[in-house]
Amino acid sequence: MTDMHHPSSTPAFLEVDDLTVRFPTRDGVVQAVTGLSYKVELGKTLGIVGESGSGKSVSSLAVMGLHDLERTDITGSIKVEGQEVVGLSENRMRKLRGNAVSMIFQDPLTALHPFFTIGDQIVEGYKAHHSGVSKKTARAKAVEMLERVGIPQPNRRVDDYPHQFSGGMRQRAMIAMSLVNDPKLIIADEPTTALDVTVQAQILDLLQELQRDFGSAIVIITHDLGVVAEMADEVLVMYGGRCVEHGGGKEVLTHPEMPYTAGLLSSVPDLVGDPRERLHPIPGTPPSLLSPPRGCAFNPRCGYTHLVPGEMCTRELPPLESGGRGSAHLKRCHLTDSGTVLAEQLPVYAGTAMDPGEPAGPTAEPDPTPKENAGE
Repeated sequence: MTDMHHPSSTPAFLEVDDLTVRFPTRDGVVQAVTGLSYKVELGKTLGIVGESGSGKSVSSLAVMGLHDLERTDITGSIKVEGQEVVGLSENRMRKLRGNAVSMIFQDPLTALHPFFTIGDQIVEGYKAHHSGVSKKTARAKAVEMLERVGIPQPNRRVDDYPHQFSGGMRQRAMIAMSLVNDPKLIIADEPTTALDVTVQAQILDLLQELQRDFGSAIVIITHDLGVVAEMADEVLVMYGGRCVEHGGGKEVLTHPEMPYTAGLLSSVPDLVGDPRERLHPIPGTPPSLLSPPRGCAFNPRCGYTHLVPGEMCTRELPPLESGGRGSAHLKRCHLTDSGTVLAEQLPVYAGTAMDPGEPAGPTAEPDPTPKENAGE
């Protein structure tokens, strides 16, 4: 069943429709992503949230055409600026990748090649889409991009190797590499993982600044709800390979209509509440994608199944449909008027943990002239 789309009058740059990704293994078929649909417009940011194994990164790797098609079954549709990506040849996908669509990977130390300088790797990406350009021009472009992302002394640091950069600087170099061909869609997979809070704030501010300058669409994949609250115009929550909630960023984070989303929010410390108040982690573990639970995949961990008649939670998969707060807020839950139930029984979800009037992410101001050891 195809998930509902977020309504919009503006043409989407990226449109994913009923995307399903399967990995056949000796133990069975891993149902990594099932029936996923969403749209992203230029200048907008979509945050994809969920625990490890929920299908966040798998779906974005499909957009980039980075799955091994001999070992992966992909169905559905992925359109980038109207061009179908599913089934596209590797040569045509290579032209699209890095040019129209680019990805910032989770760990820049492993994504960057240790045997080549930062500058050489940026130059290679630039020349791949500008075959007639000279090496001198490409190097000048690499220096320009390093300066653009705040690398100090870019004329010198362009010849450094990845291990000579700190964590924050490597992430900046990855962003420079991703943006060197002016892509219109940037997929950022956990871009602030393993960075301290000050550098994290700088990286998020840098992404937002570059988005304003380039007019790019951004898909940010994260488990950090603070990052989502800071950046995302829309939030898509994934669980067990499916979208379970989708809506405006502030709306989803302050008035969740799916118990799983509410559970994620209850795990976030409330900085303005009682410091003695204990967090409420979600019990249990994420489902196996080799044999997902019947019905709603969240039902073994959900504390609200007793409010749904007829054991529907364990028998029927809930459709992704409009919740109680209008057609733009979609939820996958059998619970009637779930938003009100969650707000009444768990008032922390109603806006105290994620106050829409205050930035929920890091608030440290970036240093306008980064020091050479930034991110150490």
